[in-house]
Amino acid sequence: MLRPSLRKSNQMRPVSMETGVNKWAEGSCLIKMGGTHVLCTASVEFNQPTWKRIQNKTGGWVTAEYSMLPRANGTRRGHEAMTRDNRATEISRLIGRSLRSVVDMEKLGRHTITIDCDVLQGDGGTRCASITGGFVALALAVRWLLANGRIHENPISDNVVAVSAGLWHGELVLDLDYDEDCEAELDSNFVLSGRGDFIEIQATGEQHPFTASQLTELMTMAQTACQKLTELQNQVLE
Repeated sequence: MLRPSLRKSNQMRPVSMETGVNKWAEGSCLIKMGGTHVLCTASVEFNQPTWKRIQNKTGGWVTAEYSMLPRANGTRRGHEAMTRDNRATEISRLIGRSLRSVVDMEKLGRHTITIDCDVLQGDGGTRCASITGGFVALALAVRWLLANGRIHENPISDNVVAVSAGLWHGELVLDLDYDEDCEAELDSNFVLSGRGDFIEIQATGEQHPFTASQLTELMTMAQTACQKLTELQNQVLE
Protein backbone atom coordinates (compact mmCIF):
# COMPACT_ATOMS: atom_id res chain seq x y z
CA MET A 1 0.00 0.00 0.00
CA LEU A 2 1.29 3.45 -0.91
CA ARG A 3 2.31 5.55 2.08
CA PRO A 4 0.50 8.92 2.45
CA SER A 5 3.81 10.73 1.92
CA LEU A 6 4.68 8.56 -1.13
CA ARG A 7 7.87 7.45 0.62
CA LYS A 8 9.42 4.01 0.32
CA SER A 9 9.03 1.74 3.35
CA ASN A 10 12.62 2.36 4.52
CA GLN A 11 12.76 6.06 3.64
CA MET A 12 12.92 8.82 6.24
CA ARG A 13 11.30 12.19 5.80
CA PRO A 14 13.62 15.10 4.89
CA VAL A 15 15.68 16.05 7.96
CA SER A 16 17.43 19.35 8.70
CA MET A 17 19.14 20.80 11.75
CA GLU A 18 20.00 24.44 12.32
CA THR A 19 22.19 25.55 15.24
CA GLY A 20 22.53 28.89 16.99
CA VAL A 21 18.82 29.65 16.75
CA ASN A 22 18.52 30.99 20.31
CA LYS A 23 20.48 34.05 21.38
CA TRP A 24 20.67 33.19 25.08
CA ALA A 25 21.01 29.42 25.34
CA GLU A 26 24.48 27.88 25.60
CA GLY A 27 23.40 25.42 22.91
CA SER A 28 20.43 25.40 20.54
CA CYS A 29 19.15 23.45 17.56
CA LEU A 30 16.01 23.66 15.45
CA ILE A 31 15.37 20.20 14.02
CA LYS A 32 12.86 19.49 11.27
CA MET A 33 11.85 15.93 10.42
CA GLY A 34 9.23 16.34 7.74
CA GLY A 35 6.32 18.22 9.28
CA THR A 36 7.67 17.81 12.82
CA HIS A 37 9.63 20.87 13.99
CA VAL A 38 11.23 20.99 17.44
CA LEU A 39 13.25 23.77 19.06
CA CYS A 40 15.88 22.30 21.39
CA THR A 41 17.83 24.52 23.79
CA ALA A 42 20.52 23.58 26.31
CA SER A 43 20.89 25.74 29.42
CA VAL A 44 23.90 25.51 31.73
CA GLU A 45 23.71 26.06 35.49
CA PHE A 46 26.89 26.34 37.55
CA ASN A 47 25.71 23.95 40.23
CA GLN A 48 24.37 20.46 40.78
CA PRO A 49 20.67 19.66 41.08
CA THR A 50 19.33 19.91 44.62
CA TRP A 51 19.03 16.14 45.11
CA LYS A 52 22.72 15.65 44.30
CA ARG A 53 23.77 18.34 46.75
CA ILE A 54 21.58 16.87 49.50
CA GLN A 55 23.04 13.40 48.94
CA ASN A 56 26.57 14.83 48.71
CA LYS A 57 27.05 13.32 45.25
CA THR A 58 29.89 14.25 42.94
CA GLY A 59 29.65 15.19 39.27
CA GLY A 60 27.07 16.99 37.22
CA TRP A 61 23.70 16.16 35.68
CA VAL A 62 21.80 16.28 32.41
CA THR A 63 18.02 16.54 32.43
CA ALA A 64 15.30 17.39 29.91
CA GLU A 65 11.85 18.92 29.62
CA TYR A 66 9.51 18.29 26.68
CA SER A 67 6.40 20.21 25.76
CA MET A 68 4.17 20.97 22.81
CA LEU A 69 3.16 24.53 22.04
CA PRO A 70 -0.60 25.19 22.12
CA ARG A 71 -1.02 25.00 18.33
CA ALA A 72 1.59 22.35 17.57
CA ASN A 73 -1.26 20.06 16.47
CA GLY A 74 -4.54 20.42 14.60
CA THR A 75 -6.44 21.39 17.75
CA ARG A 76 -5.21 24.00 20.20
CA ARG A 77 -4.25 22.85 23.70
CA GLY A 78 -3.92 25.52 26.36
CA HIS A 79 -0.86 25.89 28.59
CA GLU A 80 -2.84 24.82 31.66
CA ALA A 81 -3.72 21.47 30.07
CA MET A 82 -0.10 20.91 29.12
CA THR A 83 1.07 21.25 32.71
CA ARG A 84 -0.98 18.13 33.53
CA ASP A 85 0.30 16.17 30.53
CA ASN A 86 1.58 12.76 31.68
CA ARG A 87 2.76 11.99 28.15
CA ALA A 88 5.07 15.02 28.21
CA THR A 89 6.50 13.88 31.56
CA GLU A 90 7.22 10.40 30.18
CA ILE A 91 8.91 11.82 27.08
CA SER A 92 10.95 14.26 29.19
CA ARG A 93 12.32 11.33 31.17
CA LEU A 94 13.09 9.41 27.97
CA ILE A 95 15.07 12.32 26.52
CA GLY A 96 16.99 12.85 29.75
CA ARG A 97 18.06 9.24 30.28
CA SER A 98 18.90 8.84 26.57
CA LEU A 99 21.30 11.79 26.65
CA ARG A 100 22.77 10.82 30.03
CA SER A 101 23.78 7.45 28.59
CA VAL A 102 26.70 9.08 26.74
CA VAL A 103 27.76 11.67 29.33
CA ASP A 104 30.44 11.14 31.99
CA MET A 105 28.99 13.07 34.91
CA GLU A 106 32.34 13.32 36.69
CA LYS A 107 33.93 15.00 33.65
CA LEU A 108 30.92 17.33 33.44
CA GLY A 109 31.84 18.67 36.86
CA ARG A 110 29.39 20.39 39.16
CA HIS A 111 27.18 21.63 36.33
CA THR A 112 23.59 20.96 35.37
CA ILE A 113 22.55 21.04 31.71
CA THR A 114 18.81 21.22 31.01
CA ILE A 115 17.60 20.36 27.53
CA ASP A 116 14.26 22.00 26.70
CA CYS A 117 12.47 20.48 23.71
CA ASP A 118 9.53 22.56 22.54
CA VAL A 119 7.47 21.13 19.70
CA LEU A 120 6.56 23.98 17.36
CA GLN A 121 4.72 21.68 14.97
CA GLY A 122 3.93 18.01 15.47
CA ASP A 123 3.50 15.47 12.68
CA GLY A 124 4.63 12.24 14.34
CA GLY A 125 7.98 11.28 15.83
CA THR A 126 8.28 14.30 18.12
CA ARG A 127 10.17 12.39 20.84
CA CYS A 128 12.67 11.07 18.29
CA ALA A 129 13.23 14.53 16.84
CA SER A 130 13.64 15.91 20.36
CA ILE A 131 16.33 13.37 21.25
CA THR A 132 18.21 13.88 17.97
CA GLY A 133 18.08 17.68 18.11
CA GLY A 134 18.55 17.68 21.88
CA PHE A 135 21.89 15.94 21.50
CA VAL A 136 23.13 18.67 19.18
CA ALA A 137 22.11 21.35 21.69
CA LEU A 138 23.83 19.36 24.47
CA ALA A 139 27.04 19.02 22.46
CA LEU A 140 27.10 22.78 21.84
CA ALA A 141 26.56 23.51 25.54
CA VAL A 142 29.47 21.22 26.42
CA ARG A 143 31.57 22.99 23.79
CA TRP A 144 30.66 26.28 25.53
CA LEU A 145 31.81 24.91 28.90
CA LEU A 146 35.12 23.82 27.38
CA ALA A 147 35.68 27.16 25.63
CA ASN A 148 35.04 29.06 28.87
CA GLY A 149 37.36 26.89 30.94
CA ARG A 150 34.58 25.51 33.12
CA ILE A 151 35.59 21.92 32.25
CA HIS A 152 38.79 20.59 30.71
CA GLU A 153 37.72 17.33 29.07
CA ASN A 154 34.77 16.49 26.84
CA PRO A 155 32.33 14.37 28.89
CA ILE A 156 30.41 13.15 25.81
CA SER A 157 31.51 9.74 24.55
CA ASP A 158 29.19 9.32 21.55
CA ASN A 159 26.25 10.73 19.62
CA VAL A 160 22.60 9.96 20.45
CA VAL A 161 19.92 9.73 17.76
CA ALA A 162 16.39 8.33 17.55
CA VAL A 163 13.88 7.25 14.93
CA SER A 164 10.41 5.71 14.87
CA ALA A 165 9.29 2.67 12.91
CA GLY A 166 6.26 0.41 12.85
CA LEU A 167 3.84 -1.87 11.10
CA TRP A 168 1.38 0.05 8.95
CA HIS A 169 -1.25 -1.77 6.88
CA GLY A 170 0.80 -4.94 7.10
CA GLU A 171 4.06 -3.29 5.98
CA LEU A 172 7.09 -2.45 8.09
CA VAL A 173 7.84 1.25 7.63
CA LEU A 174 10.39 3.75 8.91
CA ASP A 175 9.83 7.19 10.45
CA LEU A 176 6.05 7.26 10.82
CA ASP A 177 4.26 10.55 10.29
CA TYR A 178 1.04 11.39 12.12
CA ASP A 179 -1.32 9.79 9.60
CA GLU A 180 0.63 6.53 9.72
CA ASP A 181 1.09 6.61 13.49
CA CYS A 182 -2.68 6.86 14.03
CA GLU A 183 -3.25 3.63 12.10
CA ALA A 184 -0.10 1.70 13.03
CA GLU A 185 -0.50 -1.91 14.10
CA LEU A 186 2.94 -1.75 15.71
CA ASP A 187 4.44 1.49 16.97
CA SER A 188 8.08 1.63 18.05
CA ASN A 189 10.82 4.14 18.86
CA PHE A 190 14.52 3.35 18.76
CA VAL A 191 17.23 5.35 20.52
CA LEU A 192 20.76 4.54 19.39
CA SER A 193 24.31 5.69 19.91
CA GLY A 194 26.44 6.95 17.05
CA ARG A 195 28.15 3.55 16.94
CA GLY A 196 24.80 1.91 16.27
CA ASP A 197 24.32 0.42 19.73
CA PHE A 198 20.80 0.51 21.18
CA ILE A 199 20.13 2.78 24.15
CA GLU A 200 16.39 2.27 24.45
CA ILE A 201 13.64 0.47 22.53
CA GLN A 202 9.95 1.26 22.94
CA ALA A 203 7.61 -1.06 21.03
CA THR A 204 3.89 -1.65 21.39
CA GLY A 205 1.53 -3.92 19.48
CA GLU A 206 -1.30 -1.44 19.03
CA GLN A 207 -3.76 -3.89 17.44
CA HIS A 208 -2.19 -7.34 17.90
CA PRO A 209 1.06 -8.95 19.11
CA PHE A 210 4.16 -8.74 16.94
CA THR A 211 6.88 -11.27 16.20
CA ALA A 212 10.57 -11.31 17.06
CA SER A 213 11.44 -11.29 13.35
CA GLN A 214 9.38 -8.12 12.81
CA LEU A 215 11.16 -6.41 15.68
CA THR A 216 14.55 -7.53 14.35
CA GLU A 217 13.78 -6.11 10.91
CA LEU A 218 12.66 -2.82 12.43
CA MET A 219 15.88 -2.67 14.47
CA THR A 220 17.92 -3.09 11.29
CA MET A 221 15.95 -0.32 9.58
CA ALA A 222 16.48 1.92 12.59
CA GLN A 223 20.26 1.31 12.65
CA THR A 224 20.59 2.33 8.99
CA ALA A 225 18.50 5.46 9.52
CA CYS A 226 20.33 6.44 12.68
CA GLN A 227 23.67 6.22 10.91
CA LYS A 228 22.42 8.89 8.52
CA LEU A 229 21.14 11.03 11.41
CA THR A 230 24.51 10.76 13.16
CA GLU A 231 26.28 11.93 10.01
CA LEU A 232 23.96 14.93 9.82
CA GLN A 233 24.58 15.77 13.50
CA ASN A 234 28.32 15.69 12.91
CA GLN A 235 27.98 17.93 9.87
CA VAL A 236 26.12 20.66 11.77
CA LEU A 237 28.55 20.38 14.69
CA GLU A 238 31.67 20.86 12.54
